[in-house]
Amino acid sequence: MARLVERGLRRTVGVPGLFATAYGNVGSSIYYALGLVAAHALGLTPVVFMLAGLLFALTAKTYAEGASMFPEAGGSSSFARHAFNESASFFAGWALTLDYIITIAISGFFVPHYLGAFFPALKHGPGDVIVGVLVIVVLAGLNIRGLGESAKLNLVLACVDLATQVALVIVGAVLVLDPSLLVSQVHLGTVPSWSEVIFALSVAMVAYTGIETVSNMAEEAKDPGRDVPKAVNLVLVAVLGVYAGISVVALSALPVVQHGAVYTTQLGTTYHDDPVLGIVSAFGLHGWLQTAVTSYVGLLAATILFIATNAGLIGISRLSWSLSEHRQLPGIFARLHPRYRTPWFTIVLFSSLACLLLIPGKTDFLGNLYSFGAMLSFTTAHVSIVALRIKQPDIERPYRIGWNVHYKGALIPIPAVLGAIGTFVAWCSVLALHTEARTVGMGWMVIGCIGYIVYRRRSGLDLTSRHKIEHAQAPEGFVPLAYLSALVPIFGGDVSGGAIRRAAKLLGEGAEILCVYVVTIPTQLPLDAPMSTEQQRGLGVLEAARIAGRKSGLKVHTRLVTTREPGEALVQEAVRAEADLVYLATTHAPPSEQGFGPIARQLLEKRPCWVVVESPAASRNGSRQRLAA
Repeated sequence: MARLVERGLRRTVGVPGLFATAYGNVGSSIYYALGLVAAHALGLTPVVFMLAGLLFALTAKTYAEGASMFPEAGGSSSFARHAFNESASFFAGWALTLDYIITIAISGFFVPHYLGAFFPALKHGPGDVIVGVLVIVVLAGLNIRGLGESAKLNLVLACVDLATQVALVIVGAVLVLDPSLLVSQVHLGTVPSWSEVIFALSVAMVAYTGIETVSNMAEEAKDPGRDVPKAVNLVLVAVLGVYAGISVVALSALPVVQHGAVYTTQLGTTYHDDPVLGIVSAFGLHGWLQTAVTSYVGLLAATILFIATNAGLIGISRLSWSLSEHRQLPGIFARLHPRYRTPWFTIVLFSSLACLLLIPGKTDFLGNLYSFGAMLSFTTAHVSIVALRIKQPDIERPYRIGWNVHYKGALIPIPAVLGAIGTFVAWCSVLALHTEARTVGMGWMVIGCIGYIVYRRRSGLDLTSRHKIEHAQAPEGFVPLAYLSALVPIFGGDVSGGAIRRAAKLLGEGAEILCVYVVTIPTQLPLDAPMSTEQQRGLGVLEAARIAGRKSGLKVHTRLVTTREPGEALVQEAVRAEADLVYLATTHAPPSEQGFGPIARQLLEKRPCWVVVESPAASRNGSRQRLAA
């Protein structure tokens, strides 16, 4: 038998999962960004998207290097902490908090507009605002109860979404693409004017909402140094290709037209809030086919945006937890619900702010405000990566940005330098051109910084030093390393030892059994969030199981595992230990796991060895089920 040599947290997400989550967040932006940008960029919309895409590419590379070095929640806030100090970290984190609030608001607001394919009253106020607020409230409630993200569902939806967007480009190229029309509707300096182009450029970064997902997911990657850069490159290719294709098709389907001295496109007027449905409507389909395609696109877009709203809530939960753990926000931001063990205060507070921003129904304002916070965070991220190259040139960098120049013994990444300049200029343009965003954005940053200063002073802390909250560690004695031939997951308060004895009967006398208690971390918390209450409960249950096994003459070893994916963690444990059998008794499991729940299905799907699933009904009937690998 193989000896277990690894402990601690389980990282379970590979390249497909990283890509699916990142693309699901970034790719969802097309459903609202197209209308926001086209209203100002007109015929230059594809060019504006590509210019913004260049900044996105530079920023994505910066996040790939930073996340591979520091695979932890926080993104630009984490990079700034390692490169500078806690003040810089908080500044970036507070700007990023604003972005997550906007992501929640804008994604939730556009859900009803695409459901308008079924219910036209949702395409305008007050129906869109009411349903948008309802989406946020429902998701906030579900997140407090511990709603997570399904990696498989994300992967499926990301693939379906990408395939649908590619199909729209192909069909549009066949039915409506007209290169001469694309050229003729652009008159540089006039249609659109230079001021409108600059205005559109400052808005266009909303198209790439979700790049921070790379950092949040890096903490769960199996191999951050290898998997994160690969996922980033895949997302870059997919997103830039889709935006280029769809924007070109859109301007052919709904071209710029003149009304007196005014030039407009229906992408920025009639279909401002559901531009992809506008493209479908211009394909010239008829009858049931038009209805079917419109319904499909509307339902898919609404689903993707619903998931993007949920991702925003999860992202801001992890970020605020990280800030609170580093004594940058008061402890209440890391306080967990006594029953569901989720950061309820953070979810309630920030979802309420998102609802307030959504109520006016001004999507242009939301897009501009997002650009304000995003450009600050991105600039900080770029500068931090450059500073780390100078201050810590020898730190391990599993992924390193290319195209470097030597400067005082350090390799300076030119892409990060260009990215910092570009995002800072874009932020300055937001300040100059968007009055509402300037007012609210600067107010947000000033309030946050004042609050940070007051909190740190009252806590007796200076403004720049690190002061992370320390948590008690689980006793080492309860996590021994052992040889074993059977693995028995323990749920809840199952201390009877019945499952252990039944597993031993299948193995014969002298069997060595590993009892594993899995502590599941809610998706609303970072992967390294302390779960001391759950861990102590698990240790007590494991000790009772060990004693029960010893009384029965069995050699029982125990192990406590903390993870996001319990099914995958058990598969990994069985593989590492070369177990002959996994005996899964679900009598004491949560309701969702009784019978053939997610854990049982994953074990049976992966089948690392013989798997026996004992359900409550099977126990009453005296029956068992065994499946061979």
